[in-house]
Formats: sequence, structure tokens, C-alpha cells
Amino acid sequence: MVYYVNAAAGREGNGSKEMPFKYINDAAKVAKAGDEVVVAPGIYREYVDPVNGGTEEARIVYRSEKLLGAVITGAESIKNWERYDGDTWVVRIDNGIFGNYNPYTTAVRGDWYFAPEVRHTGAVYLNDKMLYETVTLEECLKGEVYGPSWEPEASKYKWYTEQDKNTTVIYANFKGADPNKENVEINVRRECFFPSSTGVDYITFSGFNVNKAATTWAPPASFQDGMVGPNWAKGWIIEDCEISNSKCAGISLGKYLDPENDQYFFHKHVKSPTQMERDAVCRGQYHGWLKEKVGGHIIRRCHIHHCEQCGIVGRMGCVFSIIEDNHIHNINNMQQLGGAEIAGIKFHAAIDVIFRRNHIHNCTMGIWCDWQAQGTRITENLLHDNYRPDNIPQQMGGMMSQDIFIEVGHGPTLIDNNIMLSKASVRLATQGVALVHNLILGAFTSVGGGVDSEVNGKNQPRYTPYHIRHRTEVAGFMSILHGDDRFYNNIFVQNWKPSDKDAKEDMGFVMKDNEEVGTAVWDEYPTYDEWISRFDFEHEPNMMALGSVHFDHLPVWSEGNAYFNGAKVWKKEKGALVNTSDEVKVELTEEDGKYFLKTNVYDLLADYNCNMVNSDILGKAFEPEERYENTDGTDIIFNKDYLEEHRGQRVLPGPFASREAAEKQLNVILEIEK
Repeated sequence: MVYYVNAAAGREGNGSKEMPFKYINDAAKVAKAGDEVVVAPGIYREYVDPVNGGTEEARIVYRSEKLLGAVITGAESIKNWERYDGDTWVVRIDNGIFGNYNPYTTAVRGDWYFAPEVRHTGAVYLNDKMLYETVTLEECLKGEVYGPSWEPEASKYKWYTEQDKNTTVIYANFKGADPNKENVEINVRRECFFPSSTGVDYITFSGFNVNKAATTWAPPASFQDGMVGPNWAKGWIIEDCEISNSKCAGISLGKYLDPENDQYFFHKHVKSPTQMERDAVCRGQYHGWLKEKVGGHIIRRCHIHHCEQCGIVGRMGCVFSIIEDNHIHNINNMQQLGGAEIAGIKFHAAIDVIFRRNHIHNCTMGIWCDWQAQGTRITENLLHDNYRPDNIPQQMGGMMSQDIFIEVGHGPTLIDNNIMLSKASVRLATQGVALVHNLILGAFTSVGGGVDSEVNGKNQPRYTPYHIRHRTEVAGFMSILHGDDRFYNNIFVQNWKPSDKDAKEDMGFVMKDNEEVGTAVWDEYPTYDEWISRFDFEHEPNMMALGSVHFDHLPVWSEGNAYFNGAKVWKKEKGALVNTSDEVKVELTEEDGKYFLKTNVYDLLADYNCNMVNSDILGKAFEPEERYENTDGTDIIFNKDYLEEHRGQRVLPGPFASREAAEKQLNVILEIEK
């Protein structure tokens, strides 16, 4: 059955084409498996709470009749502003509009939140641009630049809130704009399209513009909020949408609400924050965290931008998902929120998750796979400008920046055919990672560190789960030994000269860290032959004598890589191309939203070629004993490049099969952005 919705309907209807529903949520109450909800263009100021799910064979489809024509917003338009002082105006809002959730009394806070707890989940928007919240009215009146902001001029637009009995009072400095003539909104609703119940499966959400919700901070062991998301279900498709201006996360594929472990550390303090993460994994098993019940989502062709925590967040509920062809940018640029859950995409337990063909830029960091990145593949992505602009100070509680961060996992995690152009390319506080056919302009950081805590002079290991192959069931827990990493057929270019600034440690991470590009940072790690020779297979094993081997660094493999501009090669790598005489230039150019790479690196490869890589060459990640393979268990052969062009007899390092391929357009222009 097809239900129709039209915000312009004269009165509430029955969902027929002749008498459409006025609100999407009316359709969401009655739509069942196999039904379609067609939504006419218009602005829908409502929270949509789908009651029923579909099935794998008969999904429920919610579709904007015109691409991006239907706007679901968590905001309300405000027109009764009164001038207060100069450019600052004031409005008084009866708290009844907020129901049982007032964003202007709800602070952004919780586990793994490191910034000062002075911001609210509410926000003020001028012409679709979020204003900066201040701590005092005086600060709002002054309207000065907020130092850590990545967009200094925009940071002069301010707002401040206080309560007066049953009234929310909002002051806003609009810098000369008249808020009664411009489009000024405040976010009111916590979510936009998000079931209140878990287990609402197999929904397709297609072609909507979703914006301006008062989402809450979404840490990994807690309920994870988002403007759009399945709330612990299976088989959702979110496609062709524009997602913007969430106070915290845009899309959530995250964790269910477990009252006994929700924001545990923040409220109870008595267990370490990493212990509650382990608790969350094991409790999740008890509560049905299984491949048959949760995950398997697809997020594709979405334009996600200007959210202040994450574009997409997920913990456990994101397993077995595909995140592809999305454009994600300008995440956390305001720098008013800070903590360990901020990135373009931030997933915990990205088991068998594929991130492919995404364009991610101008974010605090690009893709962050934290804990249990097992069977994860990050492939054919374009990542650039994911770092703090020059001369902008580090925000209190802010995190380090890089294109990709893999943290405390056991692998296998595969990073292949990507273009990584930021100052730090990959932070590897982990083990069991393979990098194949990437173009890398930045450094590897946190190698050999960033995984444990030092408490009272004692090392406290961060034991992390690993899983039954291609499943969620826990196979074991182990600390991170480091190593077990593979580097094949990459191009390394030292694009930035290492700085002479002193290193600074924060939360166990060195904030400056390594800035030298290449694999030399693994110089002290053994080859496989060196490592395996320490085991005597001819005699009975001596458990005590092998302790030093069992807890030592794991081996590293490196072959077929090319190094330029002083990028440094692992001292044990044989047959690498190391060019110290020519200068390589790599420039990303943009023309009408189309991105191209201009580089001379392919001219300098000369006759160098490398071997074709496949799953057998990569082998198994050590701890889970799982192969680098497709999610269905079949082999991967790296015979296709970044653009899925065929690699022929001559295999070049880097993400392109040929010089001609490297000159083609790097990103596909999404129809929703035209």
C-alpha cells in the first residue's frame, strides 16, 4: 500500500493521494511491511517515530517525492525577537514548546566528553548556520572571535541562554542582521527520524533533507543518539539524503539504551572507562547482539555536513554495514564540543564494515574505527584537509587530527586504494592492519603507543575483545602488542617538513608525535622470520621462557612501496623504490565541485613495478586468526584501483593503475548536491 503525506494539506487526511496525511508521523504509525510512504515537498517540523518495521523481502520505504524536497527538521522558526543591546536581540519562549526535553537546560556531557561542560544541546541558527554558544551574556554582547574555531569570522555570531521560571530566554548577537526578517530557527526536538523502540527493522529512508536537531552526546557504551537512525535494528537503508546541523551526531547506527551501563563512568565513577566498554560488549551479547538481529545497514550517497560531534556515529549496531559514496565535511569545525567521539565517521566494533568511495574533508578527523575493527575494510576513499588550520589553537578537550584512526583493535583491518592527503594519514594505536595501494602524504602516528594507561607508575593494559570470524560473538580479550602490520604497494610522499615543536602528551597520546612519512617508524619491529625463529617447534614448549615472546611486538611485512621527498623506508624492506633526488608535488584541485589530482609522481616511477597482492599474501591477523578477505570469506585480489580500473600485467604502487587513471576525476558528483 502507498501512503501519501503533504505538509500543505488543508486538513488531516487518511493517507490517500486525494486526502494525504499532513504529518509523516501519521503515516509512520500505520505503515507496515511492504508499504511505501511518499512525502511531498515541504517543511515537516516534527519527530517521526516509526512504529513498525519491514522484512528483508518487504521493506517499508519512506521516500521524498522530490529529491531533498521534503525537509524534516528538529527546529522551529522564531520571529518575535526584540532588540536588547546593539546587535544582540532577545526572545522569551514558554517551556511548554519543549515537552519533556528542553535543549536549553540539557548540557552536552557524558562519558568520554573532555571539553568544559558549558554547552547545551540547543542551538540557534541564522540562515541555516549554527551560532556559537557563550557562557555569559557579556561574551554574547561582545561578539568576538572564538579562538579554537576553524571558521573565525563565523564565530563572532553568538547566543546565550538562561531560565526565568517556566521560560527559556535566548539572547543572540546577529551582527547587524534583523532576525525578524531573516530565517532564524532554534532546535527543539531531540531527533527527526528515529524509532523510540528497538527492533524496527528493514526501513528505507530515501531522499530527505534532515537538519537542526538537539541531539545528545553519543559515547560508545551509552545510548547513541542521532537525527536519523535505526535505534538498534537490522537492515536499514539511508540513501540520497542531506544531513546537516545536528548539535551532536547526524546519523546514528549506535548502541541501544542499557540503563545499567548508560553513561556509567560519568554517573558512578567506580569502574574505569575502559572496563565499562568491555562490560558493554559482554552485556550486548546477552541482549541479543547477533548478526541475525542487528546491523547490516547501508548508508549511501548522502551529503553529511556541519554536525558538531559526528557525521555518522555507531557502536555495535553498525556491524556488517556498508558506508559508501557519501560526502562528509565540516564536522566539529566550531570546536565548541570536545572529546573522544568526534570524527566524520566514528565507529566502535566496525565488524565486517565496508567504508568505500567516501569523500571526507575538513573534519577534526576523517574515519575513526575504535575497538574491534575486525574484518573492516576502508577502500577507495578520498580524504583531505582533516586537520586544524594553521595558527588555530588546540581546543580544551579536543582530539588530534588525521585521515584515519584505528584504535585498540586486533584486526584484520584493511586500508586499500585510498588517497590520504592530510598532515597525519593514519594513527595506528592498534595492531593487525594492512595498507595496500594507498597514496599517503602524511605520517603514521601513535605507532607502539596510545593503547594503555599509566597509573601510579604501573602500566594498565587496555584489554580489547576480538570475535569469532565474521560474527559478533566474543572469541577472547587481549592487550595490544603492536605490529602484525602489512605495507604493500603504497606511495609515500613527505609533503610537510617535520616541525621542531616539542611533543605534548594528552590522554595517552602524543599530540605532536611522529611527523616523518614512511614505514621507518617500525624499524625496531621484527620480520616474520625473526619473530617465528624465537619459537622452538622441535621440543616441548617452555611456557615461562616464551613469556617474553608472547608479549613482545609482533612482526611487520613491507614490500613494493615507493618513497619520495625524504619519506623513510623500513630498514628491513627489500626492493623498495626510494627516490631522494626528485621533488614530488601532489596537489588536489577543485573545479565546480569536481576534484582532480595533479602530481608528477607517476612520471618518477620510471620502470618500477610491484607484485599483485591478494588474501594469501596478506595472510591472517594474529589474534583472531582471521584472513584478510571479503566479508563472505572469499579472497581479495587487488587487481582494481581507486577508480575500479583494471590493473594489468604491470602493477604500479599507489591507488591508480596508470598515469592516465590518476588524471581522471576523483569524486563522483552526487545528484543530491547539484
